[in-house]
Amino acid sequence: MKKSILLLMVVALLIGCATNDEKVVKGNQIFLNFDQAELVINKDVYGHFAEHLGRCVYDGIWVGPDSDIPNYKGYRLDVLEALKELQVPVLRWPGGCFADTYNWKDGVGPRSERPKLVNVFWGGDVEDNSFGTHEFLELCQILGADAYIAANVGSGSVREMIEWIEYMTSDQDIPMANWRRENGREEPWDVKFLGIGNESWGCGGEMTPEFYVNLMRQYSVFARQYGGSDMIRVGCGSHQFYYHWTEVLMREGRNHMEALSLHYYTIPTGDWGIKSEATGFDEDLYFSALRNALRMDELLKGHIEIMDRYDPEGRVELYMDEWGIWTDPEPGTNPAFLHQQNSMRDALIASLTFDIFHRHARRVQMANIAQMVNVLQAMILTDGDRMILTPTYHVFNMYKFNQNATYIPVEITTEKYAFENETIPAITGTASTKDGKVFVGLSNLHASETLTIDVDISGGNANRVLKATILTAPEFNSHNTYDNPNVVAPAEFAGYELTAGNLQVVIPPYSVVTFEME
Repeated sequence: MKKSILLLMVVALLIGCATNDEKVVKGNQIFLNFDQAELVINKDVYGHFAEHLGRCVYDGIWVGPDSDIPNYKGYRLDVLEALKELQVPVLRWPGGCFADTYNWKDGVGPRSERPKLVNVFWGGDVEDNSFGTHEFLELCQILGADAYIAANVGSGSVREMIEWIEYMTSDQDIPMANWRRENGREEPWDVKFLGIGNESWGCGGEMTPEFYVNLMRQYSVFARQYGGSDMIRVGCGSHQFYYHWTEVLMREGRNHMEALSLHYYTIPTGDWGIKSEATGFDEDLYFSALRNALRMDELLKGHIEIMDRYDPEGRVELYMDEWGIWTDPEPGTNPAFLHQQNSMRDALIASLTFDIFHRHARRVQMANIAQMVNVLQAMILTDGDRMILTPTYHVFNMYKFNQNATYIPVEITTEKYAFENETIPAITGTASTKDGKVFVGLSNLHASETLTIDVDISGGNANRVLKATILTAPEFNSHNTYDNPNVVAPAEFAGYELTAGNLQVVIPPYSVVTFEME
């Protein structure tokens, strides 16, 4: 009898331990370390990318002044207004692969006299050059965005780059500056960023890092001499987990650049040959896309570790100047135009990626979503005179508070979202402070479970919610269409309770929730 009682006590004790462990595992909590808030989230992390690819520039941004579509000097009015709302901080142009076949001189002067070229990378489409240097830099002025120019290293020359810099930035009495004046622009532009080539390991010339780093040094010397010390020179960096490229560039080129780029695309299947459809996918592709997007953290840690080894003071900045989900093109469209739909899954990829960028604010000083309109993970989709905002657009809008805000380091305890034999965190999040306010962003990645999370704000002075917003949808693959443009749209959120030092939030599955507090 005593043995039976003892056995029951042991079993009860074990059950109690398991229950306690289970509570720890399933508890969701975020602690905001207000006392460690030091690093500023550079506004340029919310940057954009516009390449001469498919309908990004033409039809998407530029329709020309004679178009029946309402426009301002040729720029689509509906797209301009939507982009202004996002407070776009920086815009990268003209590519992408297109940059390494582009001669800037073809895109200046009277539009009717500009020569045409074949866009060899993106479907062999004929480029009429009606959108060139003047049109791009005026767009940046309209949006209040800094200009990020990608120079042609793959098929251009140092002289070509020098003359472009002179054309854009010189106020002297020299041929290139005078040509700009003849073409209608008296004052020089302020071009803040210059990329020394694009994807030189691939479409930009299929170079080795050892070959490219010498070219980069050569181009960079003249970029500095003609562009001045304020122009930030961006070395063409690596892609994915190609760490050797970063090693060579940092070892041999760190003194010839102020920043190094990096590219990472989320492929849902992990297979570049069969990327999967953008809509109509099941949970397997929902889960795998989120899992692959979360690898951004591992990727950044690996490249930053190399940069820290050669540049411990952090002088060279890291720019993730192409990122986003890449799926198969929409059926019935030109596959070379990379036109894809945008779902609630993509919104979550955007929010969790920003959460990761914020954690690496010490080194990551710019990021450029690929791309702005009609291509890949676009902000906006257009069709004739119709326009829709994508779920990704809404995340950019909900998160724009973070531009130049001070990052509040967060400690997250979250249960796991399990699918088949793999798991990922069920909740990701971030926090920041600016102008006496506190921002908290939370994403529930789970495909089916509503989750409750406690946000510990006891270390700060946030005791009132000014604004609470949720972005969710009927399904994780829901998307907006021209007939139903608000299937995925932000709404006021009431699923929270604020008490002294704690914000308890109940988040539906596949949802992004943001708070502005004071």
